[in-house]
Amino acid sequence: MRGENGMTTRAEDVLRRLRETEALLEGHFLLTSGLHSAGYVQCAKVLQYPQHAEVMGTGIAEQVRDLSADVVMSPAIGGIVLGQEVARALGVRAIFGEREQGQMTLRRGFHLEPGERVIVVEDVTTTGGSVREVIEVAQAHGGNLVATAAILDRSNGTATFPAPFHALATLNIQTYAADACPLCQQGTAPVKPGNRQI
Repeated sequence: MRGENGMTTRAEDVLRRLRETEALLEGHFLLTSGLHSAGYVQCAKVLQYPQHAEVMGTGIAEQVRDLSADVVMSPAIGGIVLGQEVARALGVRAIFGEREQGQMTLRRGFHLEPGERVIVVEDVTTTGGSVREVIEVAQAHGGNLVATAAILDRSNGTATFPAPFHALATLNIQTYAADACPLCQQGTAPVKPGNRQI
């Protein structure tokens, strides 16, 4: 990935940007799943800065440029900003899928032409569930999936897709069951992301 100075940006630079913008936090967190974690990632905090969003979008675009994509498709809401930046760097259009009554779908007049080459882009991939939902929508509308991509791969290698997956950085954050959490055993209380401004 290339930074503002044209030099190749490494995974360490991505993680630095996440930390500097407090998109990557370390502490003791209660996740939506009920698990506890020593880290929490909220990529919206880094993507709120256009200069960071541009660098990360360009970095992903460089990894997939030779695939001749026609469209970048992202899941709402987390992937929208990044998908736009990747599409801009590639010179193609950007669309997004969103849930309607719990089901991922295309709305707002978005469409895919049969055979259009699609790259699905997400900000963070943990289980890969949102990416798979968008892939299903793209394929149901005649899209030809050529790649998937994210800023951060948090899947510990477990997220697999029917096309190559590209990530700018990998981060393995250990999670714990509440009754086996070493952070709780050390006497710290977990913070639930969203309950305060983090």
